[in-house]
Amino acid sequence: MSSYGNINKKTLIVCALKTETQSQLGGYDVLYTGVGKVNATFKLTQKFGKFGSHIPYDLVINYGTAGSQHWKYSKGDLVDCTRFVQRDMDVSGLGFKLGQTPFEEDIPIILQSDSEFNPIGKKALCGSGDSFVQDKTMGDVVDMEAYALAKVCNLYNVPFISFKYISDGADEDAGVDWEENVGKGIVEFKEKVLCEL
Repeated sequence: MSSYGNINKKTLIVCALKTETQSQLGGYDVLYTGVGKVNATFKLTQKFGKFGSHIPYDLVINYGTAGSQHWKYSKGDLVDCTRFVQRDMDVSGLGFKLGQTPFEEDIPIILQSDSEFNPIGKKALCGSGDSFVQDKTMGDVVDMEAYALAKVCNLYNVPFISFKYISDGADEDAGVDWEENVGKGIVEFKEKVLCEL
C-alpha cells in the first residue's frame, strides 16, 4: 500500500521491459507487458480480470523510456506524460483526423490523465505507436505502450499517469542512444516519483 493525499492507495507500476527497471522495483507491484500496444493492452486487461471483475488498484503508473524530438526534452530528463495519442493511427484517407480511431464513440483522440498524483508537473503529450521512431512524428515524447495503457485505464475508470525517461532524440541515432540509456532512469524515477507515493 502507498499513500498520497492522505488516502491509502494501491498502485500498480507497469513497464514494458525489465531492462528499463534494472530489477530495482522490489517491494512494488510491477507488471511487465513486453513491447508494443497489443502486448500492453493484453497484459493490463488480463491483470484487471475478466470483464474488469478484479481491479484492486487505485492508480496505474507507467514507467519506461521514450524519445523526444523538437528539443522539447533532452536525453536524461524524466518527464510526466498526462496526455496520450495513438501516433500511428492514420485513417485520414476516409476523412478521419490523424490519431483518431474510426467508428469509436466517446473516446477522444487525445486521452487525458485523471491522476491526482503527479510530482513532476511537465504534462507532456506522449505519442504511442508500434514503430521505433527515427523521424518526425506526433507527441512531445514518443513510446510504444503508454496510449494503450491509458486507454485500458480510461475504459475501466482507473486513474493513470506515465513517467518517461528520455533515452534518445527519436532520430537517426535513436537505436544506439536507447541501448546506451535504457536502464539509466530508474534511480531518478524512484527518487522523484516513487518516494512521493
